[in-house]
Amino acid sequence: MRAVWILLAAASLGAAQERAPLALSMKRAVEIATSAEGNTNIQLSGESLKQAQSRSLQARAALLPDLEGSFSDQNMTRNLAAFGISFKLPVQIPGFQFPTFVGPFSTMDGRVTGSQSVFDFSNIRRYQASRVGVAAAKSEVDTTAEQVAARVARGYLAAVRAEADVETAEANVALSEAVEKQAENQKQAGTGTGIEITRARVQLSNNRQQLLVARNQRRRAQLELLRAMGMRLDSDLTLIDKLSYIPVDAVTMEQAKNHALGERPDYKAQQEREANARLSASATKMERLPSVAAFGDYGSNGTGFSSAVPTRTVGISVRVPIFDGGRRDARRGESESQYRAEKVRTNDLKEQIELDVRLALDSLNSAEEEVRVAREGLELAENELTQARRRYDAGVAINLEVTDAQTRLERARENQTAALYNHNLARIDLAQAMGMVRQAIQ
Repeated sequence: MRAVWILLAAASLGAAQERAPLALSMKRAVEIATSAEGNTNIQLSGESLKQAQSRSLQARAALLPDLEGSFSDQNMTRNLAAFGISFKLPVQIPGFQFPTFVGPFSTMDGRVTGSQSVFDFSNIRRYQASRVGVAAAKSEVDTTAEQVAARVARGYLAAVRAEADVETAEANVALSEAVEKQAENQKQAGTGTGIEITRARVQLSNNRQQLLVARNQRRRAQLELLRAMGMRLDSDLTLIDKLSYIPVDAVTMEQAKNHALGERPDYKAQQEREANARLSASATKMERLPSVAAFGDYGSNGTGFSSAVPTRTVGISVRVPIFDGGRRDARRGESESQYRAEKVRTNDLKEQIELDVRLALDSLNSAEEEVRVAREGLELAENELTQARRRYDAGVAINLEVTDAQTRLERARENQTAALYNHNLARIDLAQAMGMVRQAIQ
């Protein structure tokens, strides 16, 4: 019986541990999302890389020997007249006529056949293009990881902001309860009125409503974060990081731009796609060149195993394209157009990178100023409310002055939360524009 209770207790402890909320930092959230089994896009990019590697192996196979083994054992009959074979003897032999139908007879052939491309520029270029394609696929994996990391970081910031909004709403409710209590005390002391109590209760009701909305938004933000991470939506989260001001090292526009052009994986991937298109176009052009291949076979054939004798074939073939109805020229035109299109995309992405960097730097500078102004506004609002409550206690002010100061304090708290959120979001935007989201979160 004791063993049963131990097992039940262990099972209950295990279930409690499974239900325990997941303590999550932004760094850990990004690590989970960018793992091999994390976000769906990460998994798909990994499969795309495997497909590119398989295509490269297929292209390399055209340059390697091709060996085959075969064995056949046949029993057949033949009509020689069907092949135009007829025999007429110069002297007729009575009772004998050369047959036109022969068989049945058996033949056996066991053989190994091989071929090897000796000289084929087109296949060499295709293999080179496939290698560049693998490099592009690897850069695409990094690009996807950067995009997923940025999405998760933004989702985490949204969840942290929602958490801060809940804390602010709870603080506002607590303040409204204190103001309501103060108004009731003033009325009991004979220096307050009933309208002041009603006004305080209206403010408290509004703040409680805002708290309900904030809690709903917090759950919504957490669900969006779980979806971005690729985790179960019924998971419970405890966010470790809080909204705070983290200074960013000063960087000039040129430094940020040069860093982005050198580090952004999507730009590397696009450059590699352009190189792939260039090599593919070159491979199509080289289809016009002669190609050389060696071939041979070795085996035994005969009417049976006992009568089989070794035979072989060895040779070299030269293939010279002459005319294919224009298909080769059409493919060359298509491949050259694809190369030009990739060059246009590369230039467009370069300009987009510069725009991303400029916008991110402007947003960061603006957000830093927002944080400074919001901090000053919060200090002033707190001082105003403190003075208004003192004046109300002293009987030299009415409750309306306290309510107005309370409203401005609530707005100042919201402004500070928004300013901190915008600053952290601007940091993520700049890191993504420079291609270093994962490094920035470390």
